[in-house]
Amino acid sequence: MILVVGSTGAGKTTYSKKLAPEISAVTYSIDDWMKALYWQDMPSNPDNSWFVENGPWYSSRINRCEGLILQNTLDRAQFDQNTILDLGFSTKEHRAKFVRELKIREVKVEIHYLNTSADIRWQRVQKRNSDKGDTFVMTVDRSMFDYIESIFEEPTDKEGVRILLVPSS
Repeated sequence: MILVVGSTGAGKTTYSKKLAPEISAVTYSIDDWMKALYWQDMPSNPDNSWFVENGPWYSSRINRCEGLILQNTLDRAQFDQNTILDLGFSTKEHRAKFVRELKIREVKVEIHYLNTSADIRWQRVQKRNSDKGDTFVMTVDRSMFDYIESIFEEPTDKEGVRILLVPSS
C-alpha cells in the first residue's frame, strides 16, 4: 500500500495515476470521492473562510469516505493487491491513522513523498484553476493554498515506514 504525500499542487493525483498501471494498483483519490458524492452540495466557489466556518461539513464527509477507502484497501490487501492512497495526508496524525491500521494487519505500507517547492506548486494550482482539466475539483485560492501550507507536515523516518522521495517533475 502506498500513501502519496505532498502539499497542494505537488502532483499527487497525477503521480498516482501514472504509477497505478506500472505496479498494477488501484488508486483511491479523496478528491474523486468527494467530488462524486458531495461537491454538488457545496457553494460553487467557496473561499478559505467557508472551509473554516464549515469544517464539520467537509470533515465528516471526508472521514466517511476515508473509512470506506480504508476498508476497501484492507479487503484488497487480503488478496495481495496493490493500492495507492491519494488522500492528501497533510499531517503526521492523518498518515499515522492509516499506517497503524495497515501495520496491525501486517500489510506492507510505504510513503511516496512529492517534495515540490511552494513556488512551483502555486504555479500548478493557478494553471489547474484556469484549465479545469482532469485533476480539477475546485478552485484553490491563495488563502486556501496558504492554509494547507501552514498545516502540512513533511513525513519523517519516525513514522515507521519506508519513505520514497519522488523527484519533482
